Amino acid sequence: MAKRRACLYLWAMTTLPPFLDRTRPDVPDLSVQRGVTPFFLPKQPVRGRLVRLGPLADALLTRHEHPEPLRALLGQALALVASLATALKFSGTFSLQAKGDGIVPMLLADCTDSGALRGYARLAEGAIIPPVPTARALMGDGYLAFTVDQGPDTERHQGIVSLEGDTLAEMALHYFSTSEQLPCAIHLACAATPAGWRASALIIERIAGAGGIDPDLSEEAQEEAWRTAKILAATITEGELLDDTLPPDRLLYRLFHGEGVAVDRPRPLAYGCRCSRARLADVLGGFSEDDLDHMTIEGDITMTCEFCNVDFRFPRADIVPAEPAERREDHR
Repeated sequence: MAKRRACLYLWAMTTLPPFLDRTRPDVPDLSVQRGVTPFFLPKQPVRGRLVRLGPLADALLTRHEHPEPLRALLGQALALVASLATALKFSGTFSLQAKGDGIVPMLLADCTDSGALRGYARLAEGAIIPPVPTARALMGDGYLAFTVDQGPDTERHQGIVSLEGDTLAEMALHYFSTSEQLPCAIHLACAATPAGWRASALIIERIAGAGGIDPDLSEEAQEEAWRTAKILAATITEGELLDDTLPPDRLLYRLFHGEGVAVDRPRPLAYGCRCSRARLADVLGGFSEDDLDHMTIEGDITMTCEFCNVDFRFPRADIVPAEPAERREDHR
């Protein structure tokens, strides 16, 4: 008999750091110290970030038996969300969520302010991968949302746009051009390499005329500097983005040495699934007796974290439902 599972998306969270949470499953304890390399072009209106997930990509993408095109899409989403989250000043979680009517109806990636990454993609049952598996071909029509969530006591900030473009990079650019009015260029890559799955992102942004920009630089000169930066960034190849042996500062120098590129302090990224047996037991306690009985198979309730693909098995007899007034109205 197939096991009935209660699937988890955003329920499985804990505020404890991983080394203190003894109820977490056995998942990789992995970090990449130079995961994000911020940089800027001195006295020019250009800043950016180079993201290299390194072995972290392989750890995150191989938790599920997804076909390669879906892994590549999820890896690009993880690199993209890491590059965007590390440009913000916030305390909480920055997430990317895409929903569509294609064979991949859900794509989700998020990154905390400390650089903890996780992601999930759902493939429709019986789906057939198209010959040219672009992001649009996989996801179809739908929407893309970016959300900053700083906890239950603060208002969430969210921007939503329709899915436009063939690639995830083009979809993100559509968001920035319509919602943020922020000129930027985005280059994403994810693929299986001899060293395992790797994912990377290069993002550059045009910043407003302020500190750090040459005050004598005219608007025309600033526009020319921005056009030049975009042209140089566009010369990057997938091989360069995914090459572990090519250090980030060397790659940035290769791209922008004529502009005097300067590198800031790198930021780490880490395996960031935050599921917890204690947290899930609390979630189960919010269901009614009938709901719990419906989820029970052979005396147990099995809950699956869809991020790390770990099953948590709870004896039904150990779960005591809350009183009706105490039950959760929303199991987000």
